[in-house]
Amino acid sequence: MLKAVLYDFDGLILETETPIYQSWQEIYREFGFELPFDLWQDSIGWLDSPFDPYKTLEAWAGRTIEWEEMEPKRALRERSLVEQQPILPGVQEYLDQASSRGMKLAVASSSPHAWVDAHLERLGLAGYFQIVRCSEDVPVSKPHPDVYNACLAALGVKPGEALVLEDSPPGALAAERAGIFCVVVPNELTIQMQFQAGDLFLKSLGLLPFNSLVSWFSNQPFSKSSSS
Repeated sequence: MLKAVLYDFDGLILETETPIYQSWQEIYREFGFELPFDLWQDSIGWLDSPFDPYKTLEAWAGRTIEWEEMEPKRALRERSLVEQQPILPGVQEYLDQASSRGMKLAVASSSPHAWVDAHLERLGLAGYFQIVRCSEDVPVSKPHPDVYNACLAALGVKPGEALVLEDSPPGALAAERAGIFCVVVPNELTIQMQFQAGDLFLKSLGLLPFNSLVSWFSNQPFSKSSSS
C-alpha cells in the first residue's frame, strides 16, 4: 500500500537546472568560451560535483578570475531566471491528490536547505510536506541513498510503502539503492543523460493522473532490496 511520496526538488518540482546552466553559459561566453553540456551534466543532481565551473573557466582562460565580482552577478542572473519558472506540470495536482488520500509527503534533495526551503515557501508548497531533507541532513548526498533513507525513517514508512519522483540519474540511483520504486520525469537537460535506474519513465507528471500512478504502484512486485 502506498503511504508516502518522496519528491526531488531541482528539476522535478521546479525547473532550476536549465536556468543555472544558462547563467553559467553566459559567464563562459563573456570570456569567449562555450560550456558544453557533456561537461555540465556532471554537476546535475550532485552536491559534490566532479565538475568545478570556477576552476575550469580559470584553466581555460589561463588566469585567475575575480569571482568576488563575477559570482554575485551570475547568482543574481540565476535567481532571476529561476524565479520566472512556474511549478512544473502535474506537481500541484499530485500534491493535492496525495494529500487528499492522507499520504505522507517529503522532499529529498541534494541542494541545501537555504535553497530548497526558500523556494518551497515562495511557491506556496512548503505546507504540503511533513519532511524536507537536504544535503546538510545526511553524511553523503545522491547517488548515495542516505537522503531517501532519512525521509523514510522520519516518516515512519518502509521502502515498499513509498514512491520516489526524480528527474536525474544520481537521484534515480539513490532511490534504487534505498529500495524504493522510482518514477523518473526528466527535464529538458536530464533527458539527454543516461539513466542506470528508474522503474517508470514519464515525459511529464501532467501526462499521468495521480490515481493511475497509484494503481500502477499497487501492481508492482516489491522485490527491491536497499543498499548503502
